[in-house]
Amino acid sequence: MEEEMYSVEQVADLLGLHVRTVRGYIRGGRLNAVRIGKQYRISRSDLEAFTGQQAPVPTAAVSVEVSSIVQVDGVDRRSADRLGTLVLAGVNSAREASRPLRVQTVYDEERHRLKVVVLGSAGDTAEVLRLLEAVIEGGMHSGEGGNG
Repeated sequence: MEEEMYSVEQVADLLGLHVRTVRGYIRGGRLNAVRIGKQYRISRSDLEAFTGQQAPVPTAAVSVEVSSIVQVDGVDRRSADRLGTLVLAGVNSAREASRPLRVQTVYDEERHRLKVVVLGSAGDTAEVLRLLEAVIEGGMHSGEGGNG
């Protein structure tokens, strides 16, 4: 039978630590882990050796994913590209990679319309929506391209 493997996020939750702390233990050699792609996996036996006690069984977490489509009318291509770049940069730089958050932008040249599609947790999605609102209300597209 295969040994149970934990993600860095699961180990952080089980031990009451921050994800960065667990990653630091792995990089420092204090906690053994296997790298699979871009993520680490920690075996149950390695976690038990690290803590000196039997690893707790993680409880099944409730998972919520939110999908949102934001439509911005009356925006020209240049402004749409700037808005999309700004949002994607904000999403990529301001968040921990522990939970997936997907953001995609689509521009309709004929209708001067930008659509921003967001998929992720409720909290992460809300942050993206607040960022979009702040940028748009701050005059990011400033009426360029007409009032659609």
